[in-house]
Formats: sequence, C-alpha cells, structure tokens
Amino acid sequence: LCVYVIAAISLNLVVGISGELSLGHAGFMCVGAYSSSFFSVLTKDALPELVRFPLAILIGAAVAAIFGILIGIPVLKLRGDYLAIVTLAFGEIVRNIFKNLSFFGGSQGLTVKMYPEKELFIVALIVVIIVLVLSQNLIRSKHGRAVTAIRDNEIAAKSMGINVTKYKLMGFVISAVFAGLAGAL
Repeated sequence: LCVYVIAAISLNLVVGISGELSLGHAGFMCVGAYSSSFFSVLTKDALPELVRFPLAILIGAAVAAIFGILIGIPVLKLRGDYLAIVTLAFGEIVRNIFKNLSFFGGSQGLTVKMYPEKELFIVALIVVIIVLVLSQNLIRSKHGRAVTAIRDNEIAAKSMGINVTKYKLMGFVISAVFAGLAGAL
C-alpha cells in the first residue's frame, strides 16, 4: 500500500502538477528496484543489514534521478501524445533490458532477502510521510508555483521570465526520485 502511495504521489507531481503526460513512470520504479537490489546483492557480506537497507533505498532513488535527467532532457521538448509515447517506450525498454540481462538474474530476477512485513511497513510508512511532506513543500514553494504557472500557460510563464526547461526537468527528476524510492521499497 505504501509503495503505491509513493508511486501515486510521484506520478501526481509529473502529471497533475507539471501537466506532462508520462506513461512510463513504472520504468523509474523498475530502475530504482533493480539498482537497490543489485547493490544489496553486491554488498551482502560487506555491510551490515542496518546500513545496507537504507543505502540501497537511497541508491535506488539516486539511480532513478540519473535516469530522470537522461530521459527528461530530450523528452520534455515533446508535448502531448508524443511525450506519452516516448515515456511509454522508455518504460518498456527498461523492463526488457532488466529482464534479459544475466547479471540482473535474467527472467527470474534477482534473489534478495525478504524483510518481515511489519518492519517493512514501518519503514515504508515513514518514507510515505517524508515524501508527502516534501511534495507538499515543493508544491507550495516558489519553484512549485513556477511549475504550476508553466502547466497553466507556458507562453505566459516564459514571458514572465520563468525558465521553462529548468522547471519542467526539475519536476520530472523529483518525480523520478520518488518513483525510484517506491521501486526500491
């Protein structure tokens, strides 16, 4: 439940607040999930579990942010249906790449330690609260108002001196970070 709440908040940032139609948001969740799991598998013997788990979640979010920047720069120049199609293609490409690479476990996936549901729920609930607070503060900030102005009327926002590309990319990357957190959890 908490993972889906985080995913919904991140999708709301890019679709609801930014006004960009992104259909490949699950691709960022996939990147976050696989990168955090891969880090956990690699450091299974080197780091204690209390350190490895939070680091894996942060690494999943960071890798999703990198992918958000790499995808967002060329994709956010598109509008409407074209943006939706390209982001949908990104989600499918990521899924197929991770499914077919042998060091990610191939079609069987990675084998990682499963955490007890009660412990994972507490961690996920804390992350939900943090994501909610961060997203609400972002929406109410100067930057959030700039993103909302771009959504409402991009030409008017540009004429008022708002850097449209910067704020679109910022919203897209923050949304990708939240999706990466959801995937890592």
